[in-house]
Amino acid sequence: MILVTGGAGYVGSHLVMALLERGKDVIVFDSLELGHIEIIERLKKYGNLKFVQGNLMNLDDIRGVFLVNKNIEAVVHFAAYSQVAESVKNPQKYYYNNVYGTLNLLNAMMEFGVNKIVFSSTAATYGEPEYTPIDENHPQKPINPYGNSKLMVEKIMDDYDKAYGLKSVRLRYFNVAGADSEARIGEWHNPETHLIPNVLKATADKKFKMFGTDYNTKDGTCVRDYINVEDLAKAHILALDYLNNGGDTNYINLGTNDGNTVKEVFTACEEIKGVEIPLEVCPRRGGDPASLVADNKKAREVLGWIPQHDLDDCIKSAYEWEKVLGQIMH
Repeated sequence: MILVTGGAGYVGSHLVMALLERGKDVIVFDSLELGHIEIIERLKKYGNLKFVQGNLMNLDDIRGVFLVNKNIEAVVHFAAYSQVAESVKNPQKYYYNNVYGTLNLLNAMMEFGVNKIVFSSTAATYGEPEYTPIDENHPQKPINPYGNSKLMVEKIMDDYDKAYGLKSVRLRYFNVAGADSEARIGEWHNPETHLIPNVLKATADKKFKMFGTDYNTKDGTCVRDYINVEDLAKAHILALDYLNNGGDTNYINLGTNDGNTVKEVFTACEEIKGVEIPLEVCPRRGGDPASLVADNKKAREVLGWIPQHDLDDCIKSAYEWEKVLGQIMH
């Protein structure tokens, strides 16, 4: 049985779907502050899924999960706050939730003899890129509390491995995109901060805002590495396999080794949607690097992970999910 914290959220729910389709028993632990019970209900159709509502801030909540379920073999940990701008305005919220909450999880795991965890980390631990594509040896110098909170957890996991033998794989994501290819689940944020859904949702009353067209890139807009959420889910399964096969604590980038500009994403959304999308060009935002692209060689070599989906796949699946989500919300 696999415990997935934050499994009612975006990336977590896609991993749960992938685990269920492989016949795994899954427990989702989620506060539902950011996740959605509707997603859990949809997931329950596809396998043996237990849901526990709780908060990692409360040690008894997470201890209770291990107390009742004695056959948890590993944990995949997504539960965290992840809005960069909010973390700058309210760092206390991020350090308390992301770091203290993870400590409660790790301490409960140790108490009940569970010693394998896959951790949802982030490219934000690297900070401003000194070179691209970014490999795992790139210096980790976060420029916001969100990135700092994730890096602190990575360091804690190193220390817990050395002292207690708790093995972890930290997966550092770049820009996650897309939805389940059968439109069963997908991205559901409020407010929505990701590029592709915001382009697709743009209307005459709420134009899509393109921030900065004067970067040193091929068309003047920022370049980002968009990784499909189903490919991302597969990487987590491969990371679990790696730990189950005796793999040591490790840290791995997840990206495509390629990048697309904001203009390219915008144009592809227009083509797939088949309409002209209202656009407002705005000045640069502070703290947006010109280019963030992953070197994914280590993921290929250590996990045998090869991304299968391209940008068009991400946009098409996101668009189909937007239609379904509209029905769910109304």
